[in-house]
Amino acid sequence: MSQPQSRPCATEYETVRSMPRLRDLVRRVPRHRINLPAWLERLVSLGIVSRDEQIIRRQRCVNLAAFATMATATSHLIVNSLHDFHGLMGVNADNLFQLAGALSVPRLHRFGQHVGAITLLVVILIGHTYIVWSFGLASELQVYFMLAGAMVFFFGVENWRLFLAFFAVVVLALVLALKFAPVAGFVIPWDREFRDSLSTQAMLSTIVINAALLFYALAALHRAEIELQEQHERSETLIATVMPPAIASRLKSGEERIADRADNLTVIFADLVGFTEAARGLPPEEIVDFLDRLVRSFDALCEQLGVEKIKTIGDSYMAASGFDGAASNGAVAVGRLALAMLKGVDRQPPLGGRKLKLRIGIHCGPATAGVIGDTRFSYDTWGEAVNTASRMESHGVPGRIHVSEDFRDLAATAFRFEDRGTTNIKSIGVTRTFFLIGESCDEREADSADLTATVANA
Repeated sequence: MSQPQSRPCATEYETVRSMPRLRDLVRRVPRHRINLPAWLERLVSLGIVSRDEQIIRRQRCVNLAAFATMATATSHLIVNSLHDFHGLMGVNADNLFQLAGALSVPRLHRFGQHVGAITLLVVILIGHTYIVWSFGLASELQVYFMLAGAMVFFFGVENWRLFLAFFAVVVLALVLALKFAPVAGFVIPWDREFRDSLSTQAMLSTIVINAALLFYALAALHRAEIELQEQHERSETLIATVMPPAIASRLKSGEERIADRADNLTVIFADLVGFTEAARGLPPEEIVDFLDRLVRSFDALCEQLGVEKIKTIGDSYMAASGFDGAASNGAVAVGRLALAMLKGVDRQPPLGGRKLKLRIGIHCGPATAGVIGDTRFSYDTWGEAVNTASRMESHGVPGRIHVSEDFRDLAATAFRFEDRGTTNIKSIGVTRTFFLIGESCDEREADSADLTATVANA
């Protein structure tokens, strides 16, 4: 029989190794992200009724473009009216047409995810083509066509065919204007100074609109990336919380059926004696707080000692070790866990005025382990090791660790035992059992030396 390896810290434990906790991720303050003013978020969300986050982001970009169109049309309307109201009546009517079309966009989102975007693009295409031909190429108003690439934010890459169709129409309109539109235009062709001012206004507006659309789109992408990363961390931590690391890796790699056999698994059951009576009549918050504090301390011990928590069943706690085939090491780890659990429950405050004790049972033997279920699935173990360990606990004594002869034989060099004699175990029969009462002298001396070295190094 292989000798169990010695591990330090049988009585006191250092801080458990760092691992993200699901409750920590849920309660964690969100990471820094670009947050726009609340009034602006409400404004760009006008008329959006979809619950699909991707559609919402696209329609917000459409709304932002509609507001930019309103601002541009209004500014040109004001400039044109101040310069020559009667002479530019047709152009002003076109600006009013674009302004009205842009105003209607938020109300159109409810009729389909692309209705608002298509309406805005048609209005801009018709209205702006008219403007370019009216003032001519000398006004350089055709620069607004350069914003056509922003349409990808309206449709998304998944609707690339729709984007390419409109992009091709805009390119065609630009090519036709550059090829056939008059240089001075059809409206007040003699006013060169006014066209120069329109050119300056168009250049500045194009830069501002382009920057605003890109900034908003990238800010939305940044927020989405952070949210996806946080959701991924939560899912990874959830899997790591309910599954042993090796099993979690196999699940994530795509393995569909996980079923393993452990030839010599050490299983521990721990039950709070008198819990039901102590909890009777107590507020739920007090009961949950007590159990949560106790189970979290047990979880920390399992993690420190390399024991896999299997599950809690009411006020019972089940764990196991030896899945990797190192049966002796697993037995020693579970034995140390049991001793630490007894000391840990003694440090807990009373529940309902009663000081509770643990009744613990341990056994080593063959077992089957696997992942079962579709909803709230779990990693569980079955077999002789589990059944006998449960019997060791139920036939045990409060405040003591009742173990089978198989466990005593496997961990004999690491612990001290008290022979209980023969006990009639339900479904098993008369069998010899023991109480685990502490670690062996050699183990205690090794732990003392480790603790002394730790203090000296500190």
